[in-house]
Amino acid sequence: MIHTHQKVLVTGGTGFVAIHSILQLLNRGYEVRTTVRSITGKDKIYEMLKNGGITDFSKLDFIEADLTSDKNWLEAMIGCQYVLHIASPIFLRLPKNEDEMIRPAVDGTLRVLKAAREAGVKRVVITSNFGAVGYSHKDRNSLVTEESWTNPNEKGLSTYNKSKVLAEQAAWNFMKTEGGSLELSVINPMGIFGPSLSADLSSGFEMLKKLLDGSMKAIPDIRLGIVDVRDVAELHILAMENPDAKGQRFLALAGGTMSLLEIVKLIKIKMPYVAGKASTKSLPTFIIRLTALFNDQAKAILPLVGIYREASNEKAKTVLGWKPRNNEEAIMASVISLIKWKSLKV
Repeated sequence: MIHTHQKVLVTGGTGFVAIHSILQLLNRGYEVRTTVRSITGKDKIYEMLKNGGITDFSKLDFIEADLTSDKNWLEAMIGCQYVLHIASPIFLRLPKNEDEMIRPAVDGTLRVLKAAREAGVKRVVITSNFGAVGYSHKDRNSLVTEESWTNPNEKGLSTYNKSKVLAEQAAWNFMKTEGGSLELSVINPMGIFGPSLSADLSSGFEMLKKLLDGSMKAIPDIRLGIVDVRDVAELHILAMENPDAKGQRFLALAGGTMSLLEIVKLIKIKMPYVAGKASTKSLPTFIIRLTALFNDQAKAILPLVGIYREASNEKAKTVLGWKPRNNEEAIMASVISLIKWKSLKV
């Protein structure tokens, strides 16, 4: 289907999900504008899109805009029917005070929604995360669905996840009280894997690299929901196009969680030459608890250890006809990217 003259604004075009979304939108014939924090970011975007097979850039344009400032947001949205708000505020270090992370997340989201409403945008699709949905879910026998919400004051919740919950809540409240004719949909992905279009690898790759290069000597009991970045991008576009997605949130996961140990074992079977240094020793949870008393890294992963949260992707499949790749495909595509971009010595 070719969508002539329909223009989509994608925020934060250099990001992992955003670049895959731009790639798919261009392939579907949409005109795309993307925000970059600095206009020098556009070279990186051209390069990644070329890596993804795009040769014609005539339907792509750029605008400089930052989530922490009002500048250019209204201009960015003029003439756009849709906005995919994928960008998150960037933190080069963990803030001392949690408000330093929460305020920009909430304010940035509201800034985008206000500008979209002013510009007469039809629908905004926001990227939230699973941290906003399932982290207060305590019943191991029931699936997490889109009805669930994480309590922002949940013990052990990271500041990042807290900022995601509060930003998403602020978005829905804005829609209730002053959204006007604007429509909103929200995507809540679990752990995002899949192919990278550049050597700048996102956090999921970092973790895989540590599992495979032997720097993780023993493996903590952590289970992840997994989704391929290509499917997350597609889900944003389906939620943008489908009338039934209005006012809805959608969990993005391939289905069924995997433990870090299962991930290592999978790679050892599929690509043994990559996983030679990988440990298959389990790290007992009590050791992490002890270590967390004086080690920040252990403290950061502690809330994830020994927690089993299974979530349902039924809604995205039934309402939007979404057909995600399986866990295995998403993981192996990441491993191939690690090798391709020389992050992992083979």
